[in-house]
Amino acid sequence: MRIPAIIFFLLFSFFYKVEAQEIVELTLEEALQYTLENNVNVKNAQLETLISKATVKETTASGLPQINGNFDLNYNPAIPVVFLPNEPPFGNPDIPSDVIPARFGVSYQSTLGANLRQMIFDGSFFVGLRAAKTYKQLTDLDLIKTENDAIEAVKKAYFGVLVNLERIRLAEANLARIDTLLSETQALNQAGFAEKIDVSRIQVQRNNTYSQVERARTSLEVSEQILKLQMGLPMEYDVRPNETLAELNPIEELNALLIDEGVERIEVAQLNTNIELIGLDLKNNQAQYMPTIDFIANAQRAGAGNTFNTVFDKQNWFGSSLLGVSMQIPIFDGLLKSARIQKNRIQIQQLENQRSFLRESIKNEVFSAKSTLENDLLILTVQRENLELAREVYDIAKIKYQEGVGSNLEVVDADAALVQAEFNYLSALYDGLIAKVDLEKALGILKNDIIN
Repeated sequence: MRIPAIIFFLLFSFFYKVEAQEIVELTLEEALQYTLENNVNVKNAQLETLISKATVKETTASGLPQINGNFDLNYNPAIPVVFLPNEPPFGNPDIPSDVIPARFGVSYQSTLGANLRQMIFDGSFFVGLRAAKTYKQLTDLDLIKTENDAIEAVKKAYFGVLVNLERIRLAEANLARIDTLLSETQALNQAGFAEKIDVSRIQVQRNNTYSQVERARTSLEVSEQILKLQMGLPMEYDVRPNETLAELNPIEELNALLIDEGVERIEVAQLNTNIELIGLDLKNNQAQYMPTIDFIANAQRAGAGNTFNTVFDKQNWFGSSLLGVSMQIPIFDGLLKSARIQKNRIQIQQLENQRSFLRESIKNEVFSAKSTLENDLLILTVQRENLELAREVYDIAKIKYQEGVGSNLEVVDADAALVQAEFNYLSALYDGLIAKVDLEKALGILKNDIIN
């Protein structure tokens, strides 16, 4: 069950002020819940489902009684003259005495009535009603597809923020390490136990590390903006994940994905529904060969008078009514319906070809995603071992340098190798999470965590 935005913040978010900007700390699951309520594309897809519901009602209404009322009030400034023969049918219009001019009508006329039309049979109506309901199903599927796209985007954006936070942490830790080494080397240089070049070498390393910290901070700001945009979170807030990459990368869950068979993708269901819609359009065009039958009824009263005051006198009003059945039979339309039917059949073939290709593409996507995830897991293991080795090498190089049996160059090289190993391990963690999202998408289970 989705959590409304206000309740969501009350339950899950922790706010505090930093330089007049509110910071929102949230887990990945909370970010996804908020996204499903506030992402612009998701909200528009939800509105589209409401439009489809209204479309069903609109189509249903056309099969219900249609009742209209009418009222007319007319004034004739000049009443038309009609010429009549004097002695019909033998009057001669060429002889003036045989033609009598006569005025038919009065100055004021008014009518008040009501008309009813009820469809008895129209093949297009029943097909249209089914099509409207099928369109409603399609908009529901489109909503799910939009939610999946939003979830994918937010997951990747969330991981991007985590990566940049971790990069800042590693870069700052490395900067602190370099600062300590620089201070020690400067002290040794002043005491005459280290050369000036040793200080300069570490100073260069320190400057490079400082640049890495600043670049990481800039990348963090950009990634946060992307995350807020994908979530639908106002830009005046500052967002902070309260999870780590390692917490979101459990090896058991990744291994379980590799043997998951997945479910039918929403894209296939969308194509199936589109095929059904085209099939209904085909039936609609075929139904138009059949006649349509309507029941009609009307009742009205009419009044007239030579002066406005007499128009509405009761004695000047008379009633009339009509009941009947109207049938319209299509005879020839220039082969228009035949051309439409042919077009529908070709469109169905196109969609069926797309469906076959989509299913094969999904199989290939699943295979590629699983292969990528397996490879990323292998790289992650190697990079974890490499990081441990790099830390060990750095510790040994620093101890040797402090005891005077190692060179400053060895420490700098070991530190550079350690930094590279840290970032390689971080990249492997991130790649594993992205591969996990790609595989979840390929398997059609992106929303499973939220639903569960």
